[in-house]
Amino acid sequence: MPGITVADLMIESGVTFGTSGARGKVDAMTDRVCYGYVCGFLAYLAELGEFAPGRKVALAGDLRPSSPRILAACARAIRDSGGVAVFCGYVPTPALALFAFAHAMPSLMVTGSHIPADRNGIKFYRPVGEVLKSDEPGMARQMPDLAQGQFTESGELVLPEPLPPITDVESAYVQRYIDHFGSGALVGKRIGVYQHSAVGRDVLARIVLTLGAEVELLGRSDTFIPVDTEAIRPEDVALAHAWAAGGKFDAIISTDGDSDRPLLADETGQWLRGDVLGILCAAQVGATSVVTPVSSNTALELSRLFGLCRRTRIGSPYVIAAMMEDLEAGSACVCGYEANGGFLLGSAIPGANGTTTAALCTRDAVLPILAVLTAPAASVAAQLASLPQRFTFSDRLSPFPREASERLFARLLKGSLAEQLSEQTRLFGGFAQEALALDLTDGVRASFADGTIIHLRPSGNAPELRCYTEADTEMAAVERNHQVITVISGLL
Repeated sequence: MPGITVADLMIESGVTFGTSGARGKVDAMTDRVCYGYVCGFLAYLAELGEFAPGRKVALAGDLRPSSPRILAACARAIRDSGGVAVFCGYVPTPALALFAFAHAMPSLMVTGSHIPADRNGIKFYRPVGEVLKSDEPGMARQMPDLAQGQFTESGELVLPEPLPPITDVESAYVQRYIDHFGSGALVGKRIGVYQHSAVGRDVLARIVLTLGAEVELLGRSDTFIPVDTEAIRPEDVALAHAWAAGGKFDAIISTDGDSDRPLLADETGQWLRGDVLGILCAAQVGATSVVTPVSSNTALELSRLFGLCRRTRIGSPYVIAAMMEDLEAGSACVCGYEANGGFLLGSAIPGANGTTTAALCTRDAVLPILAVLTAPAASVAAQLASLPQRFTFSDRLSPFPREASERLFARLLKGSLAEQLSEQTRLFGGFAQEALALDLTDGVRASFADGTIIHLRPSGNAPELRCYTEADTEMAAVERNHQVITVISGLL
């Protein structure tokens, strides 16, 4: 169909850009839609001088049932654009990124991360780093060739593209952490690895085993499980406590579906919040500048461990953009993290035995896990207790259509600031006292007189309303969250 742009394809299919690339329902992510997205991505890179016929493009995927089909459509788009597809297999997103950045290749990852298996997505990387929000308009205006003869009426490729033989990218990813921490860094530790359906489940076990830990594999699944490191399922809370009950683990570790977000439980089976894990990791790598979204725990600033702390909108593209500003300003060691725990290393850092660990400016799960596990003479629980005691909790209303979010925020933000604060107090003040301030960096984040913070925002990747709460105790953070969700459910 001549004349159709990627932006038109978004509207037609409902597969749109979120904070982590293009995502949508699997039945909407037809071969035609995925093909068009990838052709548009490469055409945009050609305008930037970052892609030309004959150039290699790396791609990989997670373990969702739909990933192989989408990967084949992506590989066909690469070939038809004049590129050479380098298939890296089913590996963690940061392993793909590490390989692609090192070889100055464009790359893409087929993954829906933590969302259910009826959805999937494509995350795009330029040769120099993640596609940022500033790149999206350039991709959206491209006009891929979607000649009708290539696709069936239902959008399937007439001639499916076989994937090339797998190029090993796991070994370099594993070696990165062996070099950084030293081969005996986990000797004497007993680690449980919760594998579920994470694409990096075997890589993670391989790394900690090579570092000297005694490893027990837990909870492996052949069915995709949507483990969300930011809104941990009650089932996963119960599993960790049951596994830890015998007192046989120093820690339990895991990741989300594409293994770029960490899960770490202490010796009691208590999962650490990702934003707290980010603080501990930043301290271990010697960060001088830390960037994190507005939803992250305020223990970051209260700890006074870092020279500069910056807050952004939610999503790695915003975090990366702010990190690049700090690097250009001359900050010595820049890093970032998200509330989901994904850690972004913007500067090279010293490793064991005189090695240097290169920057990896995309979400990574392994560095924060290992930074805490290898911290000298301190258990995971002791490290957690050393921070200012502020507690966060997050949950979501799902499904929650975007139109419902728009109605909710129109109500919360109606009138003057005083009227907006009054509405927050009226809705939520019964359990959080008076609303004192609003932060509209991303959604609506209200601070209350008792120290509670209530933050509401629509998800950028799925029809969900995210609710984040922060308080002086864990129980209060959980209770406030449940109360807010109950109030909103009653409103809409």
